[in-house]
Formats: sequence, C-alpha cells, structure tokens
Amino acid sequence: MQLKSIPKGVIVWCQPSAAQLTVDSFTVEHWQAKDAVVGQSKGRYTTWFVQTGTEHLKQQWVLRHYWRGGLMEKFSRDAYVYTGLARTRAYTELALLDLLYQEGFAVPNPIAAKIERFGLWYRADIIIERVAGAKDLVAYLANQPLSDANWFSLGETIAKFHLRGVYHADLNAKNILISGESFSLIDFDRGEIRLPNKQWQQANLQRLLRSFNKEQTKQPALPFTTENWQQLLLGYQTLNSIGL
Repeated sequence: MQLKSIPKGVIVWCQPSAAQLTVDSFTVEHWQAKDAVVGQSKGRYTTWFVQTGTEHLKQQWVLRHYWRGGLMEKFSRDAYVYTGLARTRAYTELALLDLLYQEGFAVPNPIAAKIERFGLWYRADIIIERVAGAKDLVAYLANQPLSDANWFSLGETIAKFHLRGVYHADLNAKNILISGESFSLIDFDRGEIRLPNKQWQQANLQRLLRSFNKEQTKQPALPFTTENWQQLLLGYQTLNSIGL
C-alpha cells in the first residue's frame, strides 16, 4: 500500500487509479457535484455508490465512513483514539482486504482509505470497488430462495475464510453478497487473521445464524429454514474436513 500526506493525516491506496484522490474524494458532496452518485445502501448510516473512471473503463466504488456503535456512540459518533496509523480501523481493513484480494479470496477490490487526525483522535473513510451485479443475501432472499447447492456453496465459502484464519467481526446475512452462483464477504472492519480454532469459528457461525433468524422476524416470509442452515453447515464441514 502507498501513502500520501494530507493536512493532519494520510490517504492510503492500493490501486493506481486511486493515486490522484484528494481529501474531498472521500465525501459524498464531491461525487454529487460530479453527478456521479449512482446509488446508496442504508443501514444505521448510509453507504454511497459512485461512478468513476473513463468512458472506456468505468468502475463503481463504494464510499463508507467509519461510524461508532454501541455505548461509545453516545460520546462520539465517529471519533476514534489515534494510537498509530497501522492500528486505525481504516488502515487495518484496507490492508486485510488487500491481502485477501491478492490471495484470490471472494472480497471486494480495495481502493483507498483516508485517515484524518485532530488532536488525539482521528476520523476515517474507506473506498472499495463495488462487486458487479451483486445483492446482499437478505435483499436476494426477499425475492427468491436459494437452492440447496447454493447453501452448500455458501458454507464452503465461509469455510475457506476460516481455514485461512480470517476472522470476520460482523458475519451477518447482509455482509454476504451473491452474484450469479458466487458469494463474497464484505465489511471487514475489525477483521483480522487469527490462528484457526473452533471456538471463534463456531461463534462466527452462530452470529450468522442469529442474523438470519433476526431478518426472518422482520420478514416472516423470508425463505430460510433449518434445512437451509444444515446445507450450509454441510458445505462448511465438508470443506473443513478436506482443508485447502
């Protein structure tokens, strides 16, 4: 990854296409002025989809600001204590994505991040490439079910990450994308590489199961059953028994 100094901080980038990014490039207002905002995703906060590139080589990027959650949100919505660049949430997420993407894992192509300091604190933003033609799994299931083969494949996908030691801090149904027959994982904030062990791996899976159940309470018709979960586990366990 490469660094560019900015007032009170840095821009970090992985792709040559990001070398000319400025501080303003990490604001939605910058892209709105270019009429380049092509969509958004709303959760607790909004993530923006923007169009970039030339007429012959266009890309869609995802722009996301780092917001606090939980109890700390009551004290500050987006300020974090600065203890070094390599420990900022944006830098660590970008570095993890860069590693996994280079190794061929099903993650978005990382583009750049901005870390801006003020006193003992920092705020941060990240840009990644949008996965073409993908929907989050909840949005997909709202319109159609997955086949048994799809659930099995999803289990295999998760197992590949776990065998590599990839810990996803928020493995939930909305952080899984489906495009065609393929799955990708997104949002690796607070993710890391760990020594593989069943304790955190099973906790990861249980978190995912809770998210499916939670989404089904919101949408009772959402096609998710015990049999679907068992197919996912079968795919996961099959690949785990073989290894990579």
